This record gives sequence, C-alpha cells and structure tokens, in this order.
Amino acid sequence: MTEETMLNGCLENNAAAQEALYMRLSPKMLGVCYRFAKNREDAEDMLQEGFIKVFAQIHQYRNEGALEGWIRRIVVHTCINILKKNKKFSDSVDINYANGIGIREETIPSIMQAKQVVECIRLLPVGYRTVLNLYAVEGYSHKEIGDMLDIEESTSRSQYTRAKAMLEDILIKKNILLKPRTKSGVALTGAVASN
Repeated sequence: MTEETMLNGCLENNAAAQEALYMRLSPKMLGVCYRFAKNREDAEDMLQEGFIKVFAQIHQYRNEGALEGWIRRIVVHTCINILKKNKKFSDSVDINYANGIGIREETIPSIMQAKQVVECIRLLPVGYRTVLNLYAVEGYSHKEIGDMLDIEESTSRSQYTRAKAMLEDILIKKNILLKPRTKSGVALTGAVASN
C-alpha cells in the first residue's frame, strides 16, 4: 500500500489503512518512545497513545513535509505529555557530574543510535534523558524544549550540559567511550572504543 493510499484511507477511518500505516512506522516510532521511556512497556504505551493521536489528528496533516516527520512530532509530544502528566521531571542528580568533564558536541549525536549508547541514555534521570533526546536527537532548541517541558530555557541548557557529562561518565565506565586524556586540565577528544 502506498503512503498516499494509506493516508487517504486513514482520512476515511479505514482500519486496514490505519493498520498498514501503523505497521510501517511503529518500529521507528517505538525507537523514539524507547528513548524517553523507563522501560519497554512504558515505550509501548507511549507508542499506542501516540498513534491514537495520529489517527485522531490525521486530517490536520497538510502534505507539507514528510508524513513520517509529522507523525514523529506527534509521538515526541505524546511522550513529553505522558512524562509531564506523571511528573517525571522532579528527579534530582548531583551536579558534580557536570564539573570538569569536557565533551565534544558532535560526539553525542554521531553515536546516539548505537544500541549500547541508547541503553546508557536510558540510565540517565528522566529530566536529563528527555532534554538530551529533544536537543541532540530531535533537534529542538532550548527555548522550544523549555516551552514543551514548562521549564526555563536556562534550565534546559543546564540539564543538557549535565546530561552530556553524566552520559560521558557512563559511557567511559562501560568502556564504550575511551576516557579523554588531559593536558593542562583541558580534556582532549574522546574516541569510541573498538570492541
């Protein structure tokens, strides 16, 4: 079934078209949910709720940009709303992780999709994990993240900095990332460990 056929069927509430669209995009969208969720069951719940919203709002899709991108935005917002509803942003973490650790900005996105790294991201407190995913993976600005999460832009920035530092620490401890060598207190580039 073509994307156009699925879209037209979904606009008519055709169950076969809805199932086809779900089957085509649910694996990718589950991956999106999994990065925000604490476990697979929560991710599956987020996915289901996200697709319910997709089918309820499909008439709002204007054929501007990819349908998959439009669905992804709905799924991301669904994940955020579920986390906010459950008040999952109150986790606190020792900010000492953020001090003295240098990390190159391009390191995180370049390795973000690796299964081991995703598992390490899931070890972060939910607030850190959410900001890291929204900024580094989904490409939202700190202002947009602040608006989405009802936090200050500066809070988003500090959560992101702390999340990167904590993630780097976890990656180093799990031997996924080599510990940066320092020269005069300045961290040098980290390299992905070869296994």
